[in-house]
Amino acid sequence: MKYVFFGTPEFAAIILEKLIEVGFIPSAVVSNPDKPIGRKKILTPPPVKSLVMEHETWSIPVLQPEKLDKSFMFHVSNFMPDIFIVAAYSQILSRQILEIPRLGTIGVHPSLLPKYRGATPIQAAILNGDEKTGVSLFLIDEKMDNGPILSKKELEFSTRLPDGQVINYQFSDLLQKLAKLGADLLIETLPKYINGEINPLPQDESQAIYTKKIKTEDAFIKPEDLKKAQEIGGETALKTDRKIRALNPEPGTWTMRDGKRVKILEAVLIDEKLKITKIQVEGGKPQNVCGIV
Repeated sequence: MKYVFFGTPEFAAIILEKLIEVGFIPSAVVSNPDKPIGRKKILTPPPVKSLVMEHETWSIPVLQPEKLDKSFMFHVSNFMPDIFIVAAYSQILSRQILEIPRLGTIGVHPSLLPKYRGATPIQAAILNGDEKTGVSLFLIDEKMDNGPILSKKELEFSTRLPDGQVINYQFSDLLQKLAKLGADLLIETLPKYINGEINPLPQDESQAIYTKKIKTEDAFIKPEDLKKAQEIGGETALKTDRKIRALNPEPGTWTMRDGKRVKILEAVLIDEKLKITKIQVEGGKPQNVCGIV
């Protein structure tokens, strides 16, 4: 099987690395262009490209097109791929591009489709207090996360320690767990799909839910809500905890105190009240805290 892998961020890099570890080596990788990062605006490769660069012995070509134009189509067609695999790649694949691989294009999406189509499925599931999420493999068509399903796997939102304590996953935890789950599902599904053993199932459009891009203002926590969550608890504490778990590290939850912006980096629920454990005051460094913020 010859395939081209499309992906850019950490989620995609985790999947790609696991595929390569078991012998599924792509003919090429397509990723977003390098971009300036940090205060010094240092031009930095995306995680998928960094992964390939760290393993020169793989000898995998990396394409970083600004646009998926005719030149790109000609270039990627020369690899004569059987399949495209797409995981967290932000550019839209046109019908002409989707028609290049003879067996179609498989998308890896971190939700149980058709629930939470779009750019922020992990955050949406945390914010809505879902008890489980998962990964879906589907055949990509011209509509957003719309194509027929090849396979799915579920993941619980929390884990129980031996002492009985329940740990609710944060965004970063879920991203890594879902990426590994997605890779495992690909490794399990690809041979069956190639051999014609899978009958793709259309998604139930009536159950479709779309997510939106999250802006900095969406991560703001009102000071009065933060106080209520810490002192009184209840539903306000529950929703605030979800927000902190879902929206860190990006865009990062924040509030205002004494005219300064304060990032709320970490918190836990104890006896149904919110306990903030790490903050960063504007102009300062992250710090552990105890008591009311």
